[in-house]
Amino acid sequence: MDRKLRLSNTRSTGWRPWIRGLALGLTVAAASLALGTAAPTSAVAQVSGTSMSVPLAPDAPSQYVVKKGDTLWDIAGVFLRDPWYWPEIWYVNPQVANPHLIYPGDVLNLVYVDGKPRITIGAAGAERLSPQVRSEPLTGAIRTIPYDLLMDFVGRPGLLTRDQARKAPYVVGMRDRHIVGSDQNEVYGRGLDQPAPGTRYNIVNVGDELRDPDDGDLLGYIGHYAGTGEVIQNTGAVVPGESSIFKMRREEDFTHLRIVESGREVLQGDRLFPAQVDIGEDFTLSAPKNEEVLGQIIAVVDGVYVAGKYQVVALNRGKKHGLEPGNVLGVFYRGDEIRDRFGRLDWTSFTANYSRVRLPDERSASVLVFSVHDRMSYALVVESSQVIRRGDFIAHPRYGHRDAGMRDFIR
Repeated sequence: MDRKLRLSNTRSTGWRPWIRGLALGLTVAAASLALGTAAPTSAVAQVSGTSMSVPLAPDAPSQYVVKKGDTLWDIAGVFLRDPWYWPEIWYVNPQVANPHLIYPGDVLNLVYVDGKPRITIGAAGAERLSPQVRSEPLTGAIRTIPYDLLMDFVGRPGLLTRDQARKAPYVVGMRDRHIVGSDQNEVYGRGLDQPAPGTRYNIVNVGDELRDPDDGDLLGYIGHYAGTGEVIQNTGAVVPGESSIFKMRREEDFTHLRIVESGREVLQGDRLFPAQVDIGEDFTLSAPKNEEVLGQIIAVVDGVYVAGKYQVVALNRGKKHGLEPGNVLGVFYRGDEIRDRFGRLDWTSFTANYSRVRLPDERSASVLVFSVHDRMSYALVVESSQVIRRGDFIAHPRYGHRDAGMRDFIR
């Protein structure tokens, strides 16, 4: 899959459309001069994709008040037809302590500077006339996408190496003969090396292996967050003054844990990793710097075969291919192969066979990359027009149109 895609707006044009466009422009200019007025900049800029490089949404407002629960993706979609253009219109406001953060109550204004659209930030009900510092915590700022959707991947292994999947400390058993564990159940870990009581560990289920379809290399294993366990005691620890009978029964070192949070059922064999208290760094929407990035969806997290909006998918492209958190990618589903019963017959065979044709690969969704590894990444489906499947192609969001199909992939 090393072949480039065509830009969806690329067309073969001759000299006549240019002449017609020039004549139309001169006519409009003459009419404006005759009326003694000039066409307002905003009116020109509203013509999406023609008079400027950043296409605004058809109903983009001149002002928007940020609400609690908003995300940067939502807000960018209010002003832009394609939210990944946000960095090109965001104006870094010098009078705000951290101009890259947006809070509920902020007023975002759509203005034009030298004919180009810009978004500036203000305060609700009043204009900021002097430099000031926010007193609210950074956690109050809106995030790029709903944070609760990514909690299973923040500070927790989302991609396990072969050694982690096979050799990391693990849940060896459950108390009270439970088959699965959940909130407030107690489990026993093995291989943790005497952690102190109160220490917390993430319990991670080893999921499917991820292989690069290009060369078959093992990229790792999906790590499903199952829960968080807190150490109660170490059953293998030597207690001062303890009877030798009990010491003999404690030949193995086990760690007794209570499950204090669960995301799914905890099973024997789930791996244990030190828990990190971290809300995770946020990121800014952007298009990949590598315009030739081209890969595939290799897995649907917590899914069998298909995915929809707000589900997580695994990609066979990562840092090595120029991806970084915040990048938006387009998804293209593979066109179906059908028999053309009304076209030409295949006369090369002894029987009349209908020729087989493949329908175009259509743009079906957009995904937002949030966790990037060397050769793979995890991405969230932020918009889709139909289900996404393993094997669907991913490419730069500029390729193809969300409502139009194209076909230029190698089969």
